Amino acid sequence: MRILVVGAGAIGGYFGGRLLDAGRDVTFLVRERRAAQLAQTGLNLRSPNGDLSIPNPPIVLAKDVREPFDLILLSCKAYDLDGAIESIKTSVGPNTAILPMLNGMHHLDVLEAQFGAERVLGGQCIAAVTLDADGTIVHLNKLHSMAFGERAGGLSPRIEAISAQLSGAQFDAVASPAIIQSMWEKWVFLATLAAGTCLMRAPVGDIIAAPGGQKLLLDLFDEARAIASANGFPPGEAVVTRARAMFTEAGSTITASMLRDLENGARIEADHVVGDLIARAGGAKGAQGTVSTPLFSTAYTHLKAYESRRERGDVKAS
Repeated sequence: MRILVVGAGAIGGYFGGRLLDAGRDVTFLVRERRAAQLAQTGLNLRSPNGDLSIPNPPIVLAKDVREPFDLILLSCKAYDLDGAIESIKTSVGPNTAILPMLNGMHHLDVLEAQFGAERVLGGQCIAAVTLDADGTIVHLNKLHSMAFGERAGGLSPRIEAISAQLSGAQFDAVASPAIIQSMWEKWVFLATLAAGTCLMRAPVGDIIAAPGGQKLLLDLFDEARAIASANGFPPGEAVVTRARAMFTEAGSTITASMLRDLENGARIEADHVVGDLIARAGGAKGAQGTVSTPLFSTAYTHLKAYESRRERGDVKAS
């Protein structure tokens, strides 16, 4: 199976590097700057689960793709999605499966409109990784999982074939019979964490130590849960219990990556992670009633105001 990994940054470089090291047929689709860097330094990864160094990893520029790939792993930021779509058009053939690992749901609609529902899988990953100044991928903890599946549910022969390729590559590959449920559950947690920590400019432990802080986080979580439920994907009991424990853990240093981006003056996924969640508060098509989102709406206003300041140049990227 020919696998194209879009980008060789933090997420793409981590999972793509693990797959390449395990002997899979992997090619990285990169821009010219990253191509030059990889040619000079190779693909380097530092991780508690084992370091990795791959000299001259297989790379290709979008303009040089000559034939479709079997599987495309798409791990860009939401604000880079349009550019990523343009870059993979020549890589998509009649039997290509696209496995996106973005947060939220909006990207599925965008990819389906461009490439057709039959080519777009559901997927998500859990991995705290970043790219340092010299292009090395730094894995910050031991968590490194990727879940994937048919959006309609079940385990198809296509998913079983993909699972055979992604398994055994020193990360947790999970073929899910209910991937959309899993994606909603992650979105509910992530949106709560992003909205809460960005609004308060603090990690969970500092927020819950402040007057009304714990109530704020739990009320945000309840708003997000209500939206998921209105769309037909209520988070499971185990997920709710685990999330509530994390949002009430004294001294917790956990923050959303969106807060780190905001504090560094970088671009953020406000529309994709928070704005689109609010947009789905009306529930699934045909559902009755609308979920009230006063806290998420406040957080979204806050994030969009930051974006306005950043575009004007009042916020300097670090």
